[in-house]
Amino acid sequence: MIELSGVSKRFGNTEAVKEVSFTVEEGETMVILGTSGCGKTTTLKMINRLIEPDSGRIRINGQSATDEKPAMLRRKIGYVMQNIGLFPHYTVAGNIAIVPKLLKWPVEKTLQRTTELLEKLRLSPDCLSLFPHELSGGQQQRVGLARALIADPAILLMDEPFGALDNVTRSKIHAEFKALDELKRKTIVMVTHDVQEAFELADRICLMNRGEIVQIGTAKDLLYKPVNDFARRFLDGARLALEFKCARVKDLWEFLPPHSMRINDRLLAGKGKNENVQSAELSVWLAMDCFNFTVNEELSFTLEGFPGQVKSVNFQELTGAFQRYQQEHIHG
Repeated sequence: MIELSGVSKRFGNTEAVKEVSFTVEEGETMVILGTSGCGKTTTLKMINRLIEPDSGRIRINGQSATDEKPAMLRRKIGYVMQNIGLFPHYTVAGNIAIVPKLLKWPVEKTLQRTTELLEKLRLSPDCLSLFPHELSGGQQQRVGLARALIADPAILLMDEPFGALDNVTRSKIHAEFKALDELKRKTIVMVTHDVQEAFELADRICLMNRGEIVQIGTAKDLLYKPVNDFARRFLDGARLALEFKCARVKDLWEFLPPHSMRINDRLLAGKGKNENVQSAELSVWLAMDCFNFTVNEELSFTLEGFPGQVKSVNFQELTGAFQRYQQEHIHG
């Protein structure tokens, strides 16, 4: 869907981006990660020509980005900017309707699509008449996302989209972001300096430093197969939390207690009444967060493709299985 080949950009004597090349597949979420000033935002803005590259080639869905006027190109690409960027003198309805007006949509079509997005993003229709300063940070973020999605673009670019939110709101928005059907069919390129955010949201991560790509890969690739000392050191401060977030309960399956019972059998035995069975696709980090730490508490998990079978574990059994998984599969 997106292809950058040897793309470079210089500002005066500073080479901000140096020979950057990568591809983003259709439906993939690629996160560009790095410290401030590493060239990640410049790279993002060159995709929709908010910044023109000095050299190299950018192709969108097989077509050169330079074959189309920048304004027309941008109307086909959703853009969520840093610090949300809502126009303060426009109402919520006015902010969301900016692109439909440029595309000359009928008012009825704009209203129908706006209503659809408000429902998906859990925003009340009452907010349409409000101005941005009358919204909470989380509401502003959702409005910014609605504005980017209103014309249903195939591509969504996001520049530090959650940076202005507090940690609690950001965590909630992350969960909603991953669950939103509207985004599951988009090709997304997102910029962040937040390692935890990148690991939670990315299919693949592009790690940059001083204008160059250091490594591209999955979260597990960066965590367990760093290509150099920079890639290794970049993750050191959050390594343990990242390991818990990378591992899924299904990865630990062979190390979990061997007893496995069918859900119906547990119900008949009176041990599974109203039991909330979680998917083993859940990360170990989120699985640990599900515990309330009550006496004799257990969580039950089921493997995808085997809905009739569960494994039930307490907190110590889960973390013990994680340690054995790390020793055998990761650290040898």
